[in-house]
Amino acid sequence: MPNVTPTLLLVEDDPTMTAVCQSYLRDQEYDLHCVADGSAALQALSQKSFDGVLLDLSLPDMNGLEILKKISSEEQPAEVIITTGDCSMNTAIEAMQLGARDYLVKPFDQERLLTTLKNTFESQNLKRIVETYHNEIDRHQFCGFIGSSLAMQRVYQIIDSAADSRATIFITGESGTGKEVCAEAIHQHSGRRKAPFIALNCGAIPKDLIESEIFGHVKGAFTGAVGERDGAAKAAQGGTLFLDEICEMDMSLQSKLLRFLQTGTLQKVGSDKTEQVDVRIVCATNKDPLAEVQAGNFREDLFYRLHVLPVHLPPLRERDNDVIEIANHFLTQYATEEQKAFAGFEPDCEYILSNYDWPGNVRQLQNVIRNIVVLHSGDRVTTSMLPAPLDGMAGISAAQPRTVTPPPVAPVSPAAVQPATGSYTPAASFSPPPQQAPGNSSDLSQLIRPIAELEREAIERAIDLCQGNIPKAAHYLEISAATIYRKRNSWKE
Repeated sequence: MPNVTPTLLLVEDDPTMTAVCQSYLRDQEYDLHCVADGSAALQALSQKSFDGVLLDLSLPDMNGLEILKKISSEEQPAEVIITTGDCSMNTAIEAMQLGARDYLVKPFDQERLLTTLKNTFESQNLKRIVETYHNEIDRHQFCGFIGSSLAMQRVYQIIDSAADSRATIFITGESGTGKEVCAEAIHQHSGRRKAPFIALNCGAIPKDLIESEIFGHVKGAFTGAVGERDGAAKAAQGGTLFLDEICEMDMSLQSKLLRFLQTGTLQKVGSDKTEQVDVRIVCATNKDPLAEVQAGNFREDLFYRLHVLPVHLPPLRERDNDVIEIANHFLTQYATEEQKAFAGFEPDCEYILSNYDWPGNVRQLQNVIRNIVVLHSGDRVTTSMLPAPLDGMAGISAAQPRTVTPPPVAPVSPAAVQPATGSYTPAASFSPPPQQAPGNSSDLSQLIRPIAELEREAIERAIDLCQGNIPKAAHYLEISAATIYRKRNSWKE
């Protein structure tokens, strides 16, 4: 994105303050426009798009919050920084809820103003880059991946940027996170897409055969080699060779792989002839490769030769609401294959799927959905259809919270009750407060509000304070972002 001078509108009725701000910004790269009242500010905003607005709240013809509301309602791109002599916290919170970026209390010094502007425009520029990237790539599905979480958006961006490079790519991630899907996405997104993609699992082939599988062999090279055979490296000529579970490779073969990577030539087992090949290497492991190096199981020089462009695939439990997106995708796919009528999940079932840790990641989720579709029938998946170990979580679903039976209350002896004389004698046990008379039930309904209402207020307030950033709100509420998304959908129903 080209560097463009940020345009800044100063809305300030005090000539002295205007002069101070102009002096603070004189040597800075800002295109500054100044107006003295609200009407002039609204006119300027209707004629020109500004990157930022320094907005005084106490204007002669209107409250600055009215201008802020208009900017917010029209979804103008300007970031608003409030400037006022009123340091009321209520005013600051109201301004932030209306979309203000920051709040400066007069008088403020040059450093404070410049730091605020710098942070504001850096954040705005980053937001524009992310929005541009999201517009270019389907956020929900990308080259075999499903999911729109921020963690996966980073993966998509790396794939998009690294696909055409000749550098080796090292994919890490837990089992079931989609490392082979990632490797295929890199291949399909590159200029090598028309050439072969060859995948080889280094942990599934006996160590005395893995060299032959990669480099090939000539006739008579070993018992059973009845003819000459090309290996995976030769078969992937012009394309991509994917070496999965690379850390399981025998140490003796690691040196030969290193030579192959450095020279681009291979020798078949039993041959003294070298052959030139052109392949792009992508490797993967579910282990920590650096820990394997430190443990002496993986060559350090091979690690640094392979670890040029690292890609880490996040586990499913760190992918926010992707669990439900992926589950719905598999449910539709398997329901079509099995000719079943499933069209979605009950809310309780979504709650369980969202809050389970998924140690087997996407592969485990895929197996769970197939199990449900094959063994059950219906329009919606219910908690009773969930296989182990998810069936044990049915009692803690969102719609059916666990109930706790309080322990019995022991009776209180008259001696334990003391008159109000300023002294207190502890009793062995306490009695519950007296029951309200039936005639006071309407008063109780006004004094006691349902938990659901309080919960919704807390969530909506957190989202407002975090400026619509749901993952950030979820962090401070100490719940998962998936829970917030699910509850917001239920409120719309």
